[in-house]
Amino acid sequence: MTKWVYSFGGGSAEGEAGMKNLLGGKGANLAEMSNLGLPVPPGFTITTEVCTHFYKNDETYPEGLKAEMAAALAAVEAIAGARFGDAANPLLVSVRSGARASMPGMMDTVLNLGLNPQTTEGLAKLTGNPRFAYDSYRRFIQMYSSVVLGMDHGIFEEILETEKESKGVDLDTDLEAGDLQRIADLYKADVRKSLGKPFPDDVHEQLWGAVSAVFGSWMSPRAKTYRRLHNFPEDWGTAVNVQAMVFGNRGDTSATGVAFTRDPSTGERVLFGEFLINAQGEDVVAGIRTPQPIAKIVRERQGGKKPSMEEAMPKAYAELKAIGDKLEAHYRDMQDVEFTVQDGTLYMLQTRTGKRTAEAALRIAVEMEREGLIGKEMAVGRVDPAALDQLLHPTLDPSAPKDVIASGLAASPGAAMGEVAFTADDAEKLAADGRAVILVRAETSPEDIHGMHAAKGILTARGGMTSHAAVVARGMGRPCVCGAGMLKIDAVGGTMTVGSTVIKRGDIITIDGTSGQVFKGKVPMRQPELTGDFGTLMGWADTVRKLKVRANADTPMDAKHARDFGAEGIGLCRTEHMFFDAQRIIAVRQMILADEKKDREAALAKLLPMQRSDFEAIFKVMEGLPVTVRLLDPPLHEFLPNTDEEIAEVAREAGGDPAKLRQRAIALHEANPMLGHRGCRLGITYPEIYEMQARALLEAALNVVEQGGAAVQLEIMIPLVGFKSELDTLKARIDAVADSIRSERGTVPEYLIGTMIELPRAALRAGEIAQTAQFFSFGTNDLTQTTLGVSRDDAGTFLNEYLSKGLIARDPFVSIDREGVGELVTIAAERGRKTRANLKLGICGEHGGDPDSIDFCHGAGLDYVSCSPFRVPIARLAAARAALTNRQDSD
Repeated sequence: MTKWVYSFGGGSAEGEAGMKNLLGGKGANLAEMSNLGLPVPPGFTITTEVCTHFYKNDETYPEGLKAEMAAALAAVEAIAGARFGDAANPLLVSVRSGARASMPGMMDTVLNLGLNPQTTEGLAKLTGNPRFAYDSYRRFIQMYSSVVLGMDHGIFEEILETEKESKGVDLDTDLEAGDLQRIADLYKADVRKSLGKPFPDDVHEQLWGAVSAVFGSWMSPRAKTYRRLHNFPEDWGTAVNVQAMVFGNRGDTSATGVAFTRDPSTGERVLFGEFLINAQGEDVVAGIRTPQPIAKIVRERQGGKKPSMEEAMPKAYAELKAIGDKLEAHYRDMQDVEFTVQDGTLYMLQTRTGKRTAEAALRIAVEMEREGLIGKEMAVGRVDPAALDQLLHPTLDPSAPKDVIASGLAASPGAAMGEVAFTADDAEKLAADGRAVILVRAETSPEDIHGMHAAKGILTARGGMTSHAAVVARGMGRPCVCGAGMLKIDAVGGTMTVGSTVIKRGDIITIDGTSGQVFKGKVPMRQPELTGDFGTLMGWADTVRKLKVRANADTPMDAKHARDFGAEGIGLCRTEHMFFDAQRIIAVRQMILADEKKDREAALAKLLPMQRSDFEAIFKVMEGLPVTVRLLDPPLHEFLPNTDEEIAEVAREAGGDPAKLRQRAIALHEANPMLGHRGCRLGITYPEIYEMQARALLEAALNVVEQGGAAVQLEIMIPLVGFKSELDTLKARIDAVADSIRSERGTVPEYLIGTMIELPRAALRAGEIAQTAQFFSFGTNDLTQTTLGVSRDDAGTFLNEYLSKGLIARDPFVSIDREGVGELVTIAAERGRKTRANLKLGICGEHGGDPDSIDFCHGAGLDYVSCSPFRVPIARLAAARAALTNRQDSD
């Protein structure tokens, strides 16, 4: 028979900390604290299974719940020495939510439940404190009416403020018992007027109403949004905790507060938090009164005048400090606790693992290892890899005022501020003048690369998480907000409009690529600081992980950043980005628009020394680490001249006819270029392009060694292969170039030839392709597009709808689609290694920097992941956590 209710209190409990899935985090930890003998008011937890039943059965409760609740309530009465609904000695309870993972502020709470005119009068006589009794009653009416009856909270605030004005007082604590009784009566009158029925006096009706409201809040819009943002499944449900009330508003010997066992911002080992004397819990967070610090040292640092809890209530503070130390030792993690002091006696109302900044997480993990609380592997598991973004990029000052004007996708983390520029050329010019710039575009293209490089941040109205802007921004370490669809951008007129706000060229905006928000004007920032704790933890992570971590790097600067962050090679060097330099684009266009091979070769001859120089610089930085270079991949249309002026410029350089060049550009136009004449198809139809690149690579590798550098581990990657015959043809061309260089220079560097698996056919025919390929690199950006039939640049227009409706759990361009794309990766890995046992396997799409996708790659048996340089630390830590998680699963 299913058990629906679990009791706790009086030094024991029916549950324990390991039952979070059933009892929720709050219920499991209340049970655990009770079992530890800590001062926990008695209560009971209604399980998450009741919530699941509630929603599966037209919001009805399972048979037997009523009887179990009655028995549990009787047990609470026995421990508390009071009776629920008794006029002379009333038991009051709180009703709170408690999902298995913390969702602060997302669901509902009701305090002081069990009060009505009779029990309030009885409470006043019992305590000899009518003011406390009527303060509790008016609070209960206000909270219950808002949470359970659905009334506007502001109505009651207006009544309260009116009464305070009439009495000439500023604080609630200055009101007397008679004032509070009159306010309670006014509250109830407003309820009857608004709802056409009286406020409920039956305490059992109150209890069931509050329980239903808490279960109902699981499906509130804010809770749904929070779950979607944190990837919490809807079917988890919430538990409900009913607990005997203790009161922090019984006078100057009572208080309530929240404390962290370490500073959640810095990680310092100090009892950090706030409390209020003569108050209830909601007062601490409501902002009506200014809370006071817990510890004296914190008060002194803040320059506060009111005493800390350590000074005002030294006995209760010492107990709280001792309990905090005990909880830290028990849970072996920093704790976030809620407490109440009633008439000088301390009670614990909650403990949970405390949320913290990345800086604090690092410090706490490292210091707890040094203190002997946890081991190195547990320390590695304590830091969320994604949170490291906070340490690697500037962030907005959380206390600064902000004027949010738009929001989009958080495409590349960090914050940036600068003057708005609407073209890449304009951005470059402004940056050259020493001005900070935000490049604002409807969407970016490869031709914007110079402006993106010059800008401090990038904002686009269109595009998704793997759009051109997002991918390039992450690679450069530039903050980026994409897909801010509410923006109307007029690049010609030099304006950006959102609602009634018009931003002009040169106006200042701030973007936050971590939250996806856009702000008008300047917002103060905090610069990242990497402490010694960072290096310590990353060193521990590197000893645990199995996956190697490389970087996607296209320039020597990218390569240096990658090395600085601990990359073990380059997993993707995109050669096309080298072609968009102003000095080179004309030669590229000459090559593309040439009708005859000799003209193409003339243009390529101009590019050869430039490419060779690029590769030499990258190889020198990498100092013998593996470098995977992808030969030219993008559709030719991305390089084509768009204006008459650009066509005329190409014609002048090539000595050709502009009209003829225009016709050639029109002829090369494609209806669907991403599935058109690109990748290896370019190498098949224009083999001299890949031959030039192969020569540049091999000669560069030789030159580096001749100049005293380390031998290059060169991996030449041929993109978009779908047929083994394509790879065979192009490998033969590259080998012929190598033979030619051997004849010319007497030697040729060692090199591997492999392919990018980015088409479903290639994944399915991997066994055959591996007969020729010496390595596979999974290009999961395009593999996701071609598997799902979804354009990554257009996905933002509908994927959010899919996410909000629960049709998909994660954006497949952010975190790999394990069941679809992931299965193709697994198939390709298995079939490829069946043919070639030592086949090197890696991933170089944007998923290479996503912790969840890295966990998949570990499980799939890949050798390495490759990501943008600024995500290398994240990947290193995620790879370590994947190794630890999979080891635990196998145990």
